[in-house]
Amino acid sequence: MDPFEDTLRQLRGAFNTGRTRPAEFRAAQLRGLGRFLEDNKQLLQDALAQDLHKSAFESEVSEIAISQGEVTLALRNLRAWMKDQRVPKNLATQLDSAFIRKEPFGLVLIVAPWNYPLNLTLVPLVGALAAGNCVVLKPSEISTSVEKVLAEVLPRYLDQSCFAVVLGGPQEMAQLLEHKFDYIFFTGSPRVGRIVMTAAAKHLTPVTLELGGKNPCYVDDNCDPQTVANRVAWFRYFNAGQTCVAPDYILCSPETQERLLPALQSAITRFYGDDPQSSPNLGRIINQKQFQRLRALLGCGRVAIGGQPTVLVDVQEMEPVMQEEIFGPILPIVSVRSLDEAVDFINRREKPLALYAFSNSSQVVKRVLARTSSGGFCGNDGFMHLTLASLPFGGVGASGMGRYHGKFSFDTFSHHRACLLRSPGMEKVNALRYPPHSQRNLRVLLVAMEARCCSCTLL
Repeated sequence: MDPFEDTLRQLRGAFNTGRTRPAEFRAAQLRGLGRFLEDNKQLLQDALAQDLHKSAFESEVSEIAISQGEVTLALRNLRAWMKDQRVPKNLATQLDSAFIRKEPFGLVLIVAPWNYPLNLTLVPLVGALAAGNCVVLKPSEISTSVEKVLAEVLPRYLDQSCFAVVLGGPQEMAQLLEHKFDYIFFTGSPRVGRIVMTAAAKHLTPVTLELGGKNPCYVDDNCDPQTVANRVAWFRYFNAGQTCVAPDYILCSPETQERLLPALQSAITRFYGDDPQSSPNLGRIINQKQFQRLRALLGCGRVAIGGQPTVLVDVQEMEPVMQEEIFGPILPIVSVRSLDEAVDFINRREKPLALYAFSNSSQVVKRVLARTSSGGFCGNDGFMHLTLASLPFGGVGASGMGRYHGKFSFDTFSHHRACLLRSPGMEKVNALRYPPHSQRNLRVLLVAMEARCCSCTLL
């Protein structure tokens, strides 16, 4: 028996009634989502602490506040985002109405991961609701406490004829993907991303894939090692390193490595104390499976700073720690002799989700930016670019496809429909295009179809 069939049929039926299309309905759902965050803040913080040992600070900064900010932004701009977008016209269409209409796709599926189980669930949900879709939400079964809150509490705040939470592991996920959706938004590993994309292809369903990869962090000789260490340590070990945009490895010269190691040790001790495992500010690995996977990576290179967090040196490119996304509190340092060698190292690998460059020279940072490709880029800091809803978040190549945050989320979950409304009259003008053809008519028609340098309309 298919556990999802009835739910999906009801949701699709609700969408077909047009219920989700009016701005008033969309705003009501967004306000409901905002109330969910306000009313259940402590419950959500407790769940995040149970799943990942997240401190109240980390939960607020990276999960709750970002989600609430997206709700507020969408409510403030909803009608402007929904408004038809007028476009320039050519001479042949000067008396017509040409515009792009943003329409909801229909029934969309959002599949969320366990590492930021609130943020990476609710931020895409904001876009889907703002765009007027019916939504099926599949939270991760690994972050069990947050999954329970999302399944039991969140639906009370939304219209349950247009929204549903479905639960389960890989087997249930496979069953769910057999169904036709109008859009799928997936955040997770490249391995599962390929499975999602294969399933979507059977129905020609468009997808956004937010994946991961090995994010490089280049540190130039011309830098203040303690400033770099403070910033790198903070965003490498934030959420115990279980962050898709965290730096996966450092590229620097041997001389800079020698200056950086004591600075990293100093930063780690100041942030997490002499016994980091007892620190309330350091998260925990999600489960034993992930913990054992990470332990196996410690055999690579040499441990320069031990325990949790860890820094590895003398790491070789072909070792396992450099072949898979680490997703934990381990930071390898790879020696390079120059910026050119660092760029070559980056460019012969898959394009990352994020790329970082540290230097006192703005020219060095700009050279790294100009000569590489990544989903996002930040100079002289960590993932602060994610705090700007005005910047799109997404991967390129193996790190994913599609983008979201702010208006980009709304656009992702909207079909941009090309529309031209013409007059039923003026048929003598149209006669130019009908057979029998002549060179004169062709010349006039080509001039009329040329793109215009201005969008002025004839009165």
